[in-house]
Amino acid sequence: QVQLVESGGGLVQPGGSLRLSCTASSYTLSFYTVAWFRLAPGKEREAVSCITGIDGITSYADSVKGRFTVSRDNAKNTVYLQMNGLKPDDTAVYYCATTTTPRSRWYLPVWYDYWGQGTQVTVSA
Repeated sequence: QVQLVESGGGLVQPGGSLRLSCTASSYTLSFYTVAWFRLAPGKEREAVSCITGIDGITSYADSVKGRFTVSRDNAKNTVYLQMNGLKPDDTAVYYCATTTTPRSRWYLPVWYDYWGQGTQVTVSA
């Protein structure tokens, strides 16, 4: 049973930073695509970023490009989302997700097989 666990969320002021982590049990994250999504009240689930397995190619939504960075530590079996320059519009529950099948359209939630429980990020003064 694959389990993904996110951590690192919290309350931060605009312009601040947070680093989210996604760890897995019974699953090697570096072999597969891992993506970050977010869900804000009254909005649709939004793809934020992804990192592909093996070659580690990264992709970002336009809304976070230049501010967020996805990376992974293979030894720790962990994928990170470094979020800098946070804005109130970044407030959401952030989820990591993974798929065992390479997908060209990484931003579609339907492609992902496993999801974490989410971690809340609140950006407010």
